Amino acid sequence: MTSSNGPSLAEREFWDDYAVNGADFSAGDPADDGDIQIGRLREQIGAFGLWNPEKAVRQLVFGDEDVADQILNADEEEDFLAEIIRDAAERSIDGQHDQAHSSPEWFPYPSKMMFLLDTWDNLRRLRISSSLMRVFLWILKEAGCKNVPSFDGLRRVQNNIRSDIGIPSIPCVSPLGNIFFMNDPRAIITQDWSNPTTRKLIHVYPEIPEDGIIREIWHVQKWRKDMDLDCLSPMFDAGISHYYVNELSRLKNGDFIVPIRWVKFRGKVYCDAYSVTLDEKNEATIFDTETSLICTDDLANNYLNLKHAGAIPKWSESTIQSGHTTRMPNPKCEIAGGDPLYTSFIDYFGDDVSGNRTKSWNKHWNAYFTHRNLPRKLLQQEFHFREFKIAVESTHAEPVRVEDETGKATRFCIHVNGGPSDNPMQSEVTGHIGGKGNHFCRKCKVGGTQKEKASDDGYHALFEAGTPRTKDHIVEELEKQVKLACSGVASHFKDSQARTGVKDAYTQHWIDDLITRFKELKQGDLTRTDADIQAELVGWTLTSKDKIYSGFLTMKGFDPTKDTPVEILHTIPLGIVKYIWHVSHTPWSAEQKQRYSVCLQATETDGLSIPPIRANYIMQYAGSLIGRQLKTIAQTNAFHVYDIASEPKFIAWKAMGELSALLWFPEIRNLAEYRADLKVAVANVLDIFATIDPSKIITKIEYHLLTHLDDDAVAFGPLVGAAAEIYESFNAIFRLAGPGVRHFLQAHPVLKKLLGWSEGKTLKHGMLYKSLGKYTDEKFLSQRGEKNRIQSALKTTAASHALNFGKYNAESLWNKCRSVVSESLDECFVGSWVFAKVVLKQVESLKCGADETFGMPVLVRRDGETTFLVIPAKHSCHTAEFESDNTEKYIEHNPVDRFIINSHAFHNTHLLRAALPQALLAPLPLFEDRQTKHHELVAELREKQETRCAK
Repeated sequence: MTSSNGPSLAEREFWDDYAVNGADFSAGDPADDGDIQIGRLREQIGAFGLWNPEKAVRQLVFGDEDVADQILNADEEEDFLAEIIRDAAERSIDGQHDQAHSSPEWFPYPSKMMFLLDTWDNLRRLRISSSLMRVFLWILKEAGCKNVPSFDGLRRVQNNIRSDIGIPSIPCVSPLGNIFFMNDPRAIITQDWSNPTTRKLIHVYPEIPEDGIIREIWHVQKWRKDMDLDCLSPMFDAGISHYYVNELSRLKNGDFIVPIRWVKFRGKVYCDAYSVTLDEKNEATIFDTETSLICTDDLANNYLNLKHAGAIPKWSESTIQSGHTTRMPNPKCEIAGGDPLYTSFIDYFGDDVSGNRTKSWNKHWNAYFTHRNLPRKLLQQEFHFREFKIAVESTHAEPVRVEDETGKATRFCIHVNGGPSDNPMQSEVTGHIGGKGNHFCRKCKVGGTQKEKASDDGYHALFEAGTPRTKDHIVEELEKQVKLACSGVASHFKDSQARTGVKDAYTQHWIDDLITRFKELKQGDLTRTDADIQAELVGWTLTSKDKIYSGFLTMKGFDPTKDTPVEILHTIPLGIVKYIWHVSHTPWSAEQKQRYSVCLQATETDGLSIPPIRANYIMQYAGSLIGRQLKTIAQTNAFHVYDIASEPKFIAWKAMGELSALLWFPEIRNLAEYRADLKVAVANVLDIFATIDPSKIITKIEYHLLTHLDDDAVAFGPLVGAAAEIYESFNAIFRLAGPGVRHFLQAHPVLKKLLGWSEGKTLKHGMLYKSLGKYTDEKFLSQRGEKNRIQSALKTTAASHALNFGKYNAESLWNKCRSVVSESLDECFVGSWVFAKVVLKQVESLKCGADETFGMPVLVRRDGETTFLVIPAKHSCHTAEFESDNTEKYIEHNPVDRFIINSHAFHNTHLLRAALPQALLAPLPLFEDRQTKHHELVAELREKQETRCAK
């Protein structure tokens, strides 16, 4: 539409651009100017010796169903679009569309319009091409909005902001010649420390929870007891004084102590400290056999103050011999430069992922990390999810310095806390041969040849955790393999790998290289002896250890044999649940499948915290289910297969449900009780699955890994915090950042887009803008007005029929609400099953025992007042029967007063256990004499193997 005076300036610009660029709505930027492109190409050829396909033409690719669902479910794009349109509607036409007036309120953006456009352009799950952005800017200008920038102006502001607060993308070349790009983890963690919103949520010390409930990583034994003390935050900031571990300090009462670990308890910082005593010669001795907990409020003088005052006592000979005095003063005090110094821990996740959004596989290796000093609930958000390749050791000698909004400087070092990848990747990180090896466990030395594992003792050993592996043992074995490779005989180190289960993918490259070099040296000079060549190669390996051995095995404070917790997503839903689901549904007839689908679709999902159940889809594609669908059936299948599956399989579903519910606990209230229940649940799953198929525990590592869940829960707390779901879900965003299928050949274009997202989100929440040395302001949404609600007298509501109606004023006015929120923050609707506080005092409301069929608590009646938590309750179909209309496919339940509490549900089961007697929910052992049962099963297995071999 044009005015009578002809096309506007903005319209002419749009059509001029159309004439040049056309209307190709590609998924990426159009090709750069020819001269600039050639210049960049030459730079990259000089650096890498290859062509960069980033500059090639992008191909628009449509996403698959899963990615499309995620995009459709993401409402943030609509919110920002609505904000842009609302902002545009509030502005009048002034004819100065191309001038982006500066507004300090939206610093570092020149205007709110620029801020909204940049935010919209950097939404993670929405790709905005340059062509679409040009059209949108033209529409805004034609609508008469103020401060609409030109396309080049928008890109210029974005580039200026990125250059000032940007995260460096570092090009790297691996020993194999592979090129990859790495986001600087120091710069990424700096954003958390410099962001006022995030900084106050960072926990720098281990903590002792007041209520004894283990919720976060800083509550667990790994931080509190097991971690290398040199990796924890080394100092306490008392304002004018800094107290460091391993240094002498004096208390206000005059006693001397040596802090070794800082701990937070009841809102204050304490220290685990060695006591120091003076003998009759006035010599000081440090007693390092036990520690005491000292509050920092009692500290009076640090080491430097004592040294300046000449108050450091003479040390006894035993203390000098123990080496304590050599650590005073703490070396980290010097590298801190007078600033507070803390430790930031990260969890590393590596995986292979397809760069395509289609079903064709286009393999890429991605590495992600999370900042574990933040609460776990934040780590489930994409805001606190980053891309990374490990390069953190430089911070140990040169801590990163960062300032907060007040100008106070802080420094931090980075250490690796854990490696929550899937099982194959964790084996690679650990230097392990993998699940197909004779010794197939990365965490212990269990296993042997197939014959040894099929013996009575060998088979029984698979049901328990074996002798733990250690990082030192793995490095020692790799050094032996490298030395064997120097002899030029490949069979020597291969035998060692098969015998020990130690095989590191990184070191293997150098082992193969040594074999090749031996042959080349031998062929180059036939007069040289094998011993001479071997001595030369061995000498090279001794001077090249940093090059030969993986950083995972040499990094301080990280032991991959202990710090790779069992990853429950791939081990439980995608492993064991998938297997029992397969052996359960494959024998079913068409009628049984239809019956199962109807029952599954009728499941009451309130209190389960699961997506809507699509029973027909699950049954139709039973062999291709994904994690969320398998988690759904793990929580509900015991109620639907009890009269369809065989008895061992039904028992397996019950055992699987009990174990799964325990593993998805968000918090552990009683560690001893939890460990006892977990051990029984694991034993039941292993025993019943071995009853169904005795060979599975020999061939599938997922089963034996369950025996290590207990140790991992002690070290890492709730294992749901180490699940890979957040990392796996980010793969969809990775694909959205890519330029296309056939041109997805380098990681650099992807990193550029991901970095744009990361930097944009940080600005929105307040961050130091380096060029001007000031912080951006965090913007808050304006509060919306409340609706006028109609109030009703209590006597006119359905509550007038309640048993306890007489306790309330019948004339009191009440608001009619859609739902109420419980203490556990669940939304409770009409008809939701809830625990009320009064129910906890009336135990007679619950049957004192478990249901004979399902082994779950039975709910007889409900009464009470205050909402406590939502519980999943199932209609007791097996006692009341049901009627099914095959045409309409629905369930009609007969009315009964007996319900079963679903203790297999992941949601709120930890609160359910806190509300009910333990005897109602504790798993019971399936077999009293497990060893005898295992011997029977392996005898059956050997008989089948012999029969198979005889045929």
